[in-house]
Amino acid sequence: NDIDIWALDECHFYQHGSRCTMWVPPEDVDPIVFQAPTRKGISVFGTVQLSTGKLISEITPKFDAVTFQAFLEYLVDTQYCGVQLYVILDNSRYHHAKVLAPWLDEHKDEIILEFLPPYSPKLNPIERVWKLLRSLCTHNRYFQTLEELTDTVRGQFKSWDKPNDTLRKLCAVN
Repeated sequence: NDIDIWALDECHFYQHGSRCTMWVPPEDVDPIVFQAPTRKGISVFGTVQLSTGKLISEITPKFDAVTFQAFLEYLVDTQYCGVQLYVILDNSRYHHAKVLAPWLDEHKDEIILEFLPPYSPKLNPIERVWKLLRSLCTHNRYFQTLEELTDTVRGQFKSWDKPNDTLRKLCAVN
C-alpha cells in the first residue's frame, strides 16, 4: 500500500497505419499494395497503472529529456496522492539524462524510476497496450490527415483514462 506501480513507454503512430491482413483474388499474382508516401505520425508518452488499468498519455512533438521530464511532472502532479509512484521503464537514453537528476532527486519521495534490463521490451506491460491500441485503431487503416490519426488515437486514450478492467487484465503481472 505504500507504492503505486506504473509502466511507462513511448510509442509512434503513423498516418499510413499498418497493414496486417489483406485479401487478394486467387488470379492476382504478385499484388502491388500502394502506400501513401508519408512518414508523418504522432509521438506519445504513456503510462499505465498496473493495479487499476488507468492510462495517462500525452502527445509530444519529440522524445527527449525535456519532454520526458515534462511528462513525469504531469504524472506526479496528477497522480501523486501520498503514495510513492514506482515507474517501470526501458533504458532510452533520455531516461538517464543528466538534466533529469536534479528533478528526480527533488521528487525522490514522490517518484522512483525502475529500469528494465537492456533489450527487454517484452517485460514492460505497456507494450501490450500499444499492441492493443494499434489493433483497435491503426491496423489496416489509412488516415487521410494527421489530425484524423490524432483524433482516433486520442479517442481511444480517452476511453482508457479511467480505471478499467481491459488494461488491468492486459497488464497483469503474475
